[in-house]
Amino acid sequence: MAYDGPRSTLLLGGARSGKSSRALALAEESSLSPIFVATATAGDQEMAERIARHRQERSHRWRTIEEPLRLVETLGSVSSEGRVVVVDCLTFWLANLMFAERPWEPEVARLADCATRSAGPVMFVANEVGWGIVPDTPLGRQFRDAQGSLNQSMAAACDRVELVVAGLSLRLKG
Repeated sequence: MAYDGPRSTLLLGGARSGKSSRALALAEESSLSPIFVATATAGDQEMAERIARHRQERSHRWRTIEEPLRLVETLGSVSSEGRVVVVDCLTFWLANLMFAERPWEPEVARLADCATRSAGPVMFVANEVGWGIVPDTPLGRQFRDAQGSLNQSMAAACDRVELVVAGLSLRLKG
């Protein structure tokens, strides 16, 4: 059976909203070969344990690629008609770019373009950080604003956009 779903999907939500679980479920439903692109890095023991727990949530069918910065290049090399790719998450990717002092705006534009041209379906997971309190530091406000811009760019580029809250998804586009 051929895949007839959207080419690109953006799943937005708050921390622990269920967006990653939703992405995994959609990928499993596709019957395609699943690839998980992880953007987080294990900077401390708690994060290493968190990453290990997330790996255990995926079945043995999943291939995992860890790529904190070169997301567009990675997607170009793994995206194909017989595969579904889950990128989790764009929020860590953006933070990685900012901490590496790489200009994030051109990378976001490249990623949005990649979402429209991928050879196979790709699901992007990102946090919606604009609903909380206004951060009290300039860096926090800069990150919040950058994440909002990233989410808007990806929502415009993706075929389907869902908001996930308390494990429930609401389709916003597509």
